[in-house]
Amino acid sequence: MSNATRNCTSAFLAGLMIAGCLSACAQSYPSKPIRIVTSGIGGSADLISRLIAQGISGPLGQQVIVDNRATGFNQEIVVRALPDGHTLLLTSASHWLLPFMRGVPYDPVKDFSPISQTTQQPTILVTHPSLAARSVKELIALARSKPDELNFATTGTGNLNHLSGELFKAMAGVSIMRIDYKSSAAAFNDLLSAQIQVMFPTAGSVAAYVKAGRVRALAVSTAVRSLAFPDLPTIAEAGIPGYESVAMTGVFAPARTPATTISRLSQEIMRYIGQPEVKEKFFNIGVDAVGGSADELAAKMKSEMVRMGKIIKDAGIRAE
Repeated sequence: MSNATRNCTSAFLAGLMIAGCLSACAQSYPSKPIRIVTSGIGGSADLISRLIAQGISGPLGQQVIVDNRATGFNQEIVVRALPDGHTLLLTSASHWLLPFMRGVPYDPVKDFSPISQTTQQPTILVTHPSLAARSVKELIALARSKPDELNFATTGTGNLNHLSGELFKAMAGVSIMRIDYKSSAAAFNDLLSAQIQVMFPTAGSVAAYVKAGRVRALAVSTAVRSLAFPDLPTIAEAGIPGYESVAMTGVFAPARTPATTISRLSQEIMRYIGQPEVKEKFFNIGVDAVGGSADELAAKMKSEMVRMGKIIKDAGIRAE
């Protein structure tokens, strides 16, 4: 037998062994504790991960551990893990949008199996109360009459408040100057003092300022009205049909994870998130629990890659 034949035979047998192992693991899943890899302690992804872990550990019959990683690409950890459903990733939309802004050591589509969307959080289009625009349509008209005279604050390149602003500019056909800040506190200080006219902060971060009347909320960025601001129109219904920009989180497994395992995890996550008392827990940390099947998350991710990928490319956004 030639060396080439031996190598092919060895590779074939190794493949059969891995396939057999995964098949056996799928039948007895889960057979050991599950870990959810996510970002640093204290952030929204951490809080969401901990709620999910608590909610699915009982039905699955195994401990679910949150593995916080504050730096680097958490995706690499999950990509290298055995695709048996015992190592998962909970991440935001940056998972599939960051590749449009910089090189990353993973492919968001080929290297991962979507399991379920977990939450979404809208941004709120807010202005300083002194600005002569009390609605989305009035803001668009004002911006068109004064090209590049209005400005909007961001707190980092390529994050949600930046992309929400760029999407607004593109869909409304207006030119508004972007001013980037190193922190949300600095951006809010200038918004409150009227140095900045427009901002797209997340709902949780701006709610107190809106309720105190220190900023004017014009609309929410979700496709439907937010539970946190039920009386506030969406940007889509207030003047820009089709507008939607949200902070999403979802759960993923390594590619080639057995379909039965993905289905089991998806069902347990959706079951947990669908409970009214659980929705309230998520609401209390500033996000909306939405759930969704693996196929729905995959479709939404691919749709967002097309839609927001174009915005990123057209605006020339590059992350450092």
